[in-house]
Amino acid sequence: CPLVPYAIRGAIWYQGESNAGRAWQYRKLLPAMIQNWRQDWGQGDFPFGIVQLANFTAAKDQPAESDWAELREAQSMTAATLPNTGVAVAIDIGDAKDIHPKNKQDVGKRLALWALATTYRQPIVYCGPVYKSMTVEGDKVRLSFDHVGGGLVAKDGALKQFAVAGEDRQFVWAEAAIDGATVVVRSDKVGKPVAVRYAWANNPEGCNLYNKEGLPAVPFRTDDWDGQTINSK
Repeated sequence: CPLVPYAIRGAIWYQGESNAGRAWQYRKLLPAMIQNWRQDWGQGDFPFGIVQLANFTAAKDQPAESDWAELREAQSMTAATLPNTGVAVAIDIGDAKDIHPKNKQDVGKRLALWALATTYRQPIVYCGPVYKSMTVEGDKVRLSFDHVGGGLVAKDGALKQFAVAGEDRQFVWAEAAIDGATVVVRSDKVGKPVAVRYAWANNPEGCNLYNKEGLPAVPFRTDDWDGQTINSK
């Protein structure tokens, strides 16, 4: 690559749509590419910002498996395990009918916040809520988060796009409510919950968990069950 000799400050990566059908493979592919770039440039672990897949295609009325959700998970896993790597969430600024959504301004703003906070050490909130842990309390699940900023917020009404499953691994929509720095999730259909998913869909329409700084929560699942792209690993 003719760019390799040039000095750089960092890189931004906005890609993944064409890999969604092989999302499990992306868990290895993306970090391998980043490590290869860093090796080729010879400038250490330079900052690498990843734009997570935006919401796309028609919304589904029931919880379901999603290769796009699995690809987003691979992007988040890369950011969590490789040094000096981060994710800009775009789950709320996509377009159901356009794989190339026009709102790139908010994408740029979220990347800039990450760079200002991590690379330039400015004391600012740069990320939306990130799932940390869960505890089961009877028929409820309490979720804890990092990056809550000034506090958790349900934007435009009650929380949406939370689903819960019992031991049968069948997800159903759940009621979810903010309780301090946590979210409590339950469903009348699941007496003994074991897993929760949030915004786990190609287009999780109306997902609305944010922090007070206006940054959306990173889509997540609490389970580690095999996904539909597991054979691509």
